[in-house]
Amino acid sequence: MKKLVLVFSLVVSYSAWAQGDVDAGKLKAAACVACHGNDGNAIVAQYPKLAGQHAAYLTKQLADYKLAVTSNGTQGRSNAVMAGMAAGLSATDMADLGAYFSSLPISGNTTPENVIAIAEPLYRFGDPERGIAACISCHGPRGNGTSLSGFPKISGQNAAYIQLQLQAFRSSARNNDLNAMMRSVAAKLNDNEISALSAYVGGLH
Repeated sequence: MKKLVLVFSLVVSYSAWAQGDVDAGKLKAAACVACHGNDGNAIVAQYPKLAGQHAAYLTKQLADYKLAVTSNGTQGRSNAVMAGMAAGLSATDMADLGAYFSSLPISGNTTPENVIAIAEPLYRFGDPERGIAACISCHGPRGNGTSLSGFPKISGQNAAYIQLQLQAFRSSARNNDLNAMMRSVAAKLNDNEISALSAYVGGLH
């Protein structure tokens, strides 16, 4: 019963974001190019690829960046760069940007052979003895996540960005994950596991 309530609340939460306008989002995305690229595929590895990400997820992240500004960092997602970018955005702007970037194809990526031995068992099965949930349970076998539940697409993402986020979740520097799910997982991962998982998801197509 608890699982059903959780799933229902996830669907309600993420389906509440308004549908954006792709063409309007394209015009508004000019300010995003420097970090995220002309096509939403960030070349600098520490920045995320936005192309192909679920629109509702992108919209929520923008809202969380703005919330961190308006709440003096007590809520939302704090980031010095994105704080300035999101502060002036309206809900419509956020929805339009989410719609635009989600409409773009994500660029190709691969999984290095040397990380599979460590990362694949964790991704597929987790580690029950340490209380680590399998990544596949939320992000799916190909890392595509699910739009309605708010789990992001991680397949093809820049490894350096994923690594930074897992480290941030582990330290609780990032805390806008639902029910602290990512913080719970990341807190139990060591540096080698975080590095391996970050590179592994690149090739989950």
